Amino acid sequence: MIRINLLPFRAARKKENVRRQVSVFLLSFALIIIAVVYYNIWLGNRIDKLKVRNKDTAAEIAKYQKINKEIAEIKKALSNLEQKIKVIETLEGGRKDAVNLLESMTELIVKERMWFTSLNVQGGTIAIHGIAMDERTIADFMRNLEGNGTGPYANVTLKSIEQEQIKGKNLNLKSFSVTMTKAAPKKTTKPDNAGKTKKS
Repeated sequence: MIRINLLPFRAARKKENVRRQVSVFLLSFALIIIAVVYYNIWLGNRIDKLKVRNKDTAAEIAKYQKINKEIAEIKKALSNLEQKIKVIETLEGGRKDAVNLLESMTELIVKERMWFTSLNVQGGTIAIHGIAMDERTIADFMRNLEGNGTGPYANVTLKSIEQEQIKGKNLNLKSFSVTMTKAAPKKTTKPDNAGKTKKS
């Protein structure tokens, strides 16, 4: 009977398997290393691009912030200008009202029998302080102001009346104080033509 020793063959085969496994492991490890290096390179490039983009974005934000600041300053300047214009318009309107008031009073005053010492306008109320020859002059002046309900002023009220003595002259004058408001403008009504009929 012939006997064959297979131990050397098995050992050689085992060594070959080990060598093959080591080669596969080394190859896999090398591929992993290559993949990691490539990923790091790609990631680094990506990070660099993001940094550049962030820098550009920050520059754009700073630019727009500067523009917004300039716009805010322009809006503030416009607001201040509008306020100044309103003040000027108010003063202009007040000056016109004062001129109109003085012209109106010149027409309503009882000439050569009274004169004003002060005239104040606060809100919608007009206060007049003056001197008159007598009480009848004051009454006539108040009637002129109201005009029997059709005059330019309403709520005419005599606040005070006192005796006024002129030094060195034998004159007994009357010091008075009157308040009033501007009368509401009268509404004009159109004539009613409903009752008119056509003639045939």
